[in-house]
Amino acid sequence: MCSRLPRTACLLRLIELCILLSHTAAYFGLTGREPLVFLPAPFSNEPPTGKAHLKQCEQMTLTRRQKRMCRREPGLAETLRESVRLSLLECRYQFRNERWNCSLDGRGSLLKRGFKETAFLLAVSSAALSHALAKACSSGRMERCTCDDSPGIQHREAWQWGVCGDNLKYSTKFLKKFLGQKRVSKDLRAQIDSHNINVGIRAVKSGLKTTCKCHGVSGSCAVRTCWKQLSPFHDTGRLLKFRYDTAVRVLSVTNTATGETELAGPRRHGQSHRSTDLVFLEDSPSFCRPSRYSPGTAGRSCAKDTSCQSLCCGRGYNTAMHLTTLSCHCQVRWCCHVECQTCVREEEVYTCKNT
Repeated sequence: MCSRLPRTACLLRLIELCILLSHTAAYFGLTGREPLVFLPAPFSNEPPTGKAHLKQCEQMTLTRRQKRMCRREPGLAETLRESVRLSLLECRYQFRNERWNCSLDGRGSLLKRGFKETAFLLAVSSAALSHALAKACSSGRMERCTCDDSPGIQHREAWQWGVCGDNLKYSTKFLKKFLGQKRVSKDLRAQIDSHNINVGIRAVKSGLKTTCKCHGVSGSCAVRTCWKQLSPFHDTGRLLKFRYDTAVRVLSVTNTATGETELAGPRRHGQSHRSTDLVFLEDSPSFCRPSRYSPGTAGRSCAKDTSCQSLCCGRGYNTAMHLTTLSCHCQVRWCCHVECQTCVREEEVYTCKNT
């Protein structure tokens, strides 16, 4: 039961990412220790009909309380799956040129440690869940929420003009309830994980912008409707990658005034760390060789002038010639038709050596 688990454990049961995407199906397990679970393929903009969402809820590794919430909200199962897809794809993109590339291998062992990578996974997972819930509300995929409740905009008018705002307020409130947020634990690791989860949520909030649309005769701005809109999730991912690059190592100290246990790190500009900083406990492994945390970098593709030296960990790289086909000599034909020839180009491909 989630009531017996810290908030972090609830998030880990939901979004310790294990996704394999294909053209026809999506697979994921909610913890790194479980077999990958098959789910019906890809995410749909339409909420599941009938009892389809009940089956999806049962297929997910959720607590009893979370499954009850899932069954009550037909659009939630699809939204949860979308959040996992978002977080994995963004994680892979942001770390595509790093030694650790968000690999599924070793995910369970990694999440048990206090590395910077663990901090990023928690942050990007909570951010994706917050983002996906807000988007599901504004697109009508969730039955229990609708547009954002910004002043000066009525829901009916919003739907009429197609300017339904992303409901981040509901998303954040629902997320805390879904994860079973409790008072801050005295356990150092629990405090760190909770902090990093909140960093992800704050990253989404920082991308919430006000957008306005004019209505009137001949494009005049006689009437203007404004609503809240989230930035693309890629912007959130880029911010969290910056937070990862500038993450702060912390330890546990006791506040002499209150007697409470707090996190503390190297003091910068008068404070040890900010609420927007990712924090970690221990130095990360090199990720160069296969281990319980990653498959290593052998065989990884790299860019000769930019990433091979770091990515290959000094082992050097192999060079191979590959033939690739691409469209070329394209011409526009009357009307509205483009004809292209197929060209073959020889390219050098670089991969990290094993030894």
